[in-house]
Amino acid sequence: MSAPSLELGIAATEPLGRAAAQPDRLERDRLIRRARALSWFSLAYMTAEGAIAITAAALAGSVALLGFGLDSAIEGLASVIVIWRFTGTRRVSEQAEQRAQRLVAITFFLLAPYVAQDSVRTLIAGDRAQISWLGIGLSLASILVMPVLGRAKRSVGERLGSGATSGEGTQNMLCAYMAGGVLLGLVANAAFGLWWIDPAIALGIAALAVNEGREAWAGDACCAATPIPAIDDLDRCVEGCCR
Repeated sequence: MSAPSLELGIAATEPLGRAAAQPDRLERDRLIRRARALSWFSLAYMTAEGAIAITAAALAGSVALLGFGLDSAIEGLASVIVIWRFTGTRRVSEQAEQRAQRLVAITFFLLAPYVAQDSVRTLIAGDRAQISWLGIGLSLASILVMPVLGRAKRSVGERLGSGATSGEGTQNMLCAYMAGGVLLGLVANAAFGLWWIDPAIALGIAALAVNEGREAWAGDACCAATPIPAIDDLDRCVEGCCR
């Protein structure tokens, strides 16, 4: 008589287990949609930002503004990578996550060499950038927008266990730092004639991009928080994933 009740007990607990796992799947789907939406918004913003920055750089001869514009293009590429990662069957693919994470890291390395060599040449030649009010306005806008966008992406990336999404958020934070540096250089040049601050800041930006790229390649962000599993009993943040 005890066996049937035992079987009933087991049968009763199984649906509860599946029901308990369902909110995790729903939350993961919600976060994936949010990650894609943030990346689409970022892609649109970066397209406009890059076009304006490169135009302002050409008009003013500012290497920092040029680096800022190139960074916008690279950040746009990172957004495309994250959108690709969370489309179709790649939404639950560990291989797609690893590939996307490495691709995002490469985008950091694309920025550094050009900005570094251009900064050094500008410092040696003593080329002076002209005043750029367009660049100042763009820098102010990015200082306001990028930290909000970056924190949102890093939060979503941590919950999903996605180093690619967190890395894209880090790029947005780097963009905010770059905007602050560019603004400082432009204002210092306009107010005090300190032309050398512009390429010096650009050189620091190149070094920061290399460091961020190295950390993204190593996957330092992937274990920032306990991720929501793609399927039952799947631990996406396995031991050693950040090494």
